[in-house]
Amino acid sequence: MSPTTGSAGPAGRPAHELTDAELEQQGATAHETRNWVFLNGTAEQFATHTARMLELEQEYLRRHPMRTWQGSGGAAGEQSELDVLKQALRGILVQITALLDSEPVRRDGEHTAVTDPTAALLSRIAAADGGRMHKLEVHQAAREVGLERSALAKLYQSDPPLLITEQSDRVITDAGRARLAEAGE
Repeated sequence: MSPTTGSAGPAGRPAHELTDAELEQQGATAHETRNWVFLNGTAEQFATHTARMLELEQEYLRRHPMRTWQGSGGAAGEQSELDVLKQALRGILVQITALLDSEPVRRDGEHTAVTDPTAALLSRIAAADGGRMHKLEVHQAAREVGLERSALAKLYQSDPPLLITEQSDRVITDAGRARLAEAGE
């Protein structure tokens, strides 16, 4: 079972069809897996997880309005369900706008336009201590430079390989360094 899906697929059964016990269990699971999805998931997994979590939360609020601050009046002023939804949507729009407006950022904090994501990734690994990075850092760097998973996998499968694995680290090879030299990095 993926942290983003549950057993019934990406969206599961519609929240309004769940029993109270199922709703509470799926809501708890969504909150427990949020950090994993945020740190390790793809943009698609994060979007799916966010949509499902919001669906579950809204259904919970509909059924049990007095159990949360949104429905209990615990907030500074009385807010209608519509006002709460508008506020949540404004927050989501701010996040989406920030993602759309952001430029790729290099490790040194400089903004850059990435023209060759493979060279950009290999350059980051080559610049790391010993030409090696932890596998999770490599995956994050690949996302940052816009290198798709299939293209990342090919770096290990090429002949000769541009990257190799050493336990939990990923290491640039001589062939990888030669590829960087060809790209002018």
